[in-house]
Parts: sequence; C-alpha cells; structure tokens
Amino acid sequence: MKDKQKSARLNACSRRGFLKRGAAATACAVGFPYIVPASALGADGRTAPSNRIVLGFIGVGKQGRESHLASLRHHDDVQIVAVSDVESGRLAQCKQIVEESYANKADRASFKGCEAYGDFRDLLAREDIDAVVVATPDHWHATVCILAAKAGKDIYCEKPLTRTIAEGRALVDAVERYGRVFQTGSQQRSEYGGRFRRAAELVRCGAIGELRSIDIGIGGPPETGYHLPAEPVPDTLDWDFWLGPAPWRPYNSELCPLNFSGYPHWRYYRDYAGGSFSDFGAHHFDIAQWAMDMDDSGPVDVIPADGKEHDRLTFVYANGIPMYHGAEADCVFHGTKGKILVSRGFLHAEPESILDTPLGADDVHLGRGRGHREDWLHCIRTRERPIADAEIGHRTSTICQLGNIAFILNRRLKWNPEIERFENDEEANRLLSRPARSPWRL
Repeated sequence: MKDKQKSARLNACSRRGFLKRGAAATACAVGFPYIVPASALGADGRTAPSNRIVLGFIGVGKQGRESHLASLRHHDDVQIVAVSDVESGRLAQCKQIVEESYANKADRASFKGCEAYGDFRDLLAREDIDAVVVATPDHWHATVCILAAKAGKDIYCEKPLTRTIAEGRALVDAVERYGRVFQTGSQQRSEYGGRFRRAAELVRCGAIGELRSIDIGIGGPPETGYHLPAEPVPDTLDWDFWLGPAPWRPYNSELCPLNFSGYPHWRYYRDYAGGSFSDFGAHHFDIAQWAMDMDDSGPVDVIPADGKEHDRLTFVYANGIPMYHGAEADCVFHGTKGKILVSRGFLHAEPESILDTPLGADDVHLGRGRGHREDWLHCIRTRERPIADAEIGHRTSTICQLGNIAFILNRRLKWNPEIERFENDEEANRLLSRPARSPWRL
C-alpha cells in the first residue's frame, strides 16, 4: 500500500510540471547546444527538445565530472544547462566540457549554453531545470537534496546518502512531501555485469538454502582530522562554502585538493563523512539489505568487537541473521547449502553449481535491464520508484552510521528500525544528529 501511495503522489504532482518545463525548453530551443532545425522535432533521430530532461550538476569534483557528467553529456534525451561548484577552476573546466561536447555533436565551432554557478541555490532557482545530479562531499547531501526537492527538482545523489541518521530521515521526508523522483548512487544494483543482482536473486530464491550469516568486506571508521595543519586557501576556492554545515576549521589540501587525480580524502574524516566504513559500506550493506529483502528496515542489535565472544563488529537482524564487518569478498552470503561470494570483479559460489540455479516464475527477479543513471531518467519520465530510492539509500546509510556510533561508544546498542531510535540509551540517541553551522540548519 505504501508503494502504491508513493507512486500515486509522484504521478500526480510532477507530470504536469515536467511537461510544462519541457514546453518551456522547446520555446528556448535556439539556445540549446545541438538543437538545429533538422532535429527540432526529432526528425534526425534525436530526442525532440520537448522530451529532453533538463539537468543541472551540483558538485563537479572527480565523481561528478569523470563519472556522471562524462556519461550524461552523451545522452541525447537529456540537456545539461548548468553546473555548480565552490572551486572555480573545475567549474570552468566542466562548463567547457559540456559546451565543447554539444558543439561537436552539432558540428559547430563553438556553443555557449551551460551556465556556471558558485552557489548551487542559483542553479536550483532556474525553472527550466527538471533534475539535478548531486555529487558534493557527504556533509552537503542532505541540505542540497532537501532544497532541490523544495525547488521541484528530481534528484540523483551520490552515496552514502547522508552524514547522520536524522539528516537521512529529513531528506526522505522532503522527497516524499514534494513528490520527487530520487535515485541514490548505489550503482551495484544496476551495474558491474549484474553480479550483485544475481547474488541477491540467488539468496532470495534459496539457492544457498537458509541464509545463516553475511560477511561484508569494507574498511574502518573515520578520523577526527584535528591533526591537519592550516594551509593557505587557494584563490579559486570558496573554503567557507565548502565547509557549509560542517564545523569551521582552517583549510587543508587533504580535504579539498586541487589538480588531484584520485578521490579526495575528506571521506575519511568524521566532520564530512563516515570513513572507509561508510564509503564502501554504502555499497555493500546495500546489497546485503537487498538480498535479505530488508530495504525498508535494518538491524536491531549492534555489537562491537570485544576480542572474546565477538571478534568483529556484528549487526543482528530481527530474524536472527548476523552480518559481520570483514570478509574475503565485498559480500559473502553463508547458507545451509553453500555460500556466495561477490565483488565488483567476480561472482563465485561454493559449490559452483549454485550459480546455475534457474529463477522460477514465482522467484524474485530484481533486474531492470538498464544502467543506474538510465533507471533514474526512465523513472523521471514514468514517475516510478527508482531501484535505489531515497528510503533505500537512507536505510543503507543508517547501517553505516550505526556501526560508526558503535565504534565511538564501544558498547552494545539496541536499535529500533521502525522508530529509528536506540532503546534506553540517550547518549547514543544524541549521536543521531549533529549541529550544523548557520545558515545551513535543516
């Protein structure tokens, strides 16, 4: 019933607005990158302007630029018209990438039609933008996504969804309230050769017998970062805006490096993210929840390692299934008839014959036959639920945060996933949220 009500709200609230914005996009087609007379009605095989999804990008660092922007600029059914970032160098670079890409498609010498914004709120104020891709550091996700939902934009947001459990629930509530189509960047559900999907289907159909336990191979909790020395702020960076709702501290290039080829290290510090535990936990715990059909729930018991009875951090679900921190693969599912090991590069089973188990007509088929971003675009048009919507992303992020709270307190915690509170532990409940700097309070 809940899914049907959500689907009805999505259909009712946004289809008219989407079509209205599509009509507006058609009216201003002369300013679009590769809309030339031959394609104005889709006559050359391209998607007609009125049917294109108009996109803005908020956060164009490595993931936003090299993954999302690099892919979506090649989609003929979308139009990228704006990018936003707090660092002017990469902002200018991404604007140039978009405009050169569209100029090349139209076989034109140049094109000027992608605006660059230092403040994402200016991008959200544009009525012609249908949807946004959010690839900021984690501490910005909740604020940006809630404001985007209020502005009537559909949203693709990188994982982990939020920095705190309270932020996650506020984000989910906003997405529901404003009827937005929301995709969490948990792309293991859609990509990597379908290995994770197949593993989840095999667990669900009983190919390994009764599920007994799960191992998750990820790193550890975040650091505080207080040891990082102050450095001069680069001229191209708005450092105060980068910090946003996080506590103020002096600039250090470990957090926001320039001209850096890898993934920046802000993800390893508690003020901005959840460490390696959350960074890949947001992927692998997601698959565990999927395989257990627990997308709208979570564990009820969190037990830190004590070197005695529990040698690893352990989550226990209401059905008694334990999930352990540490594994020989990204996800390992142990059952009464064997086990499945799955990582981004492989899918194995013991015995291997488990992998040949056919899915029957009554078994759960989890695949959608399209990529993760493509699933989001499809659902924007149909107003269906994406494969990793806001509630799913929040529940997965919650597991990461429960583990990090257990690392901090180093004691057993009883969690109620229905009301999202710890039982009889106010100290732990105080860690469900964190103060935010003004004016970025939710």
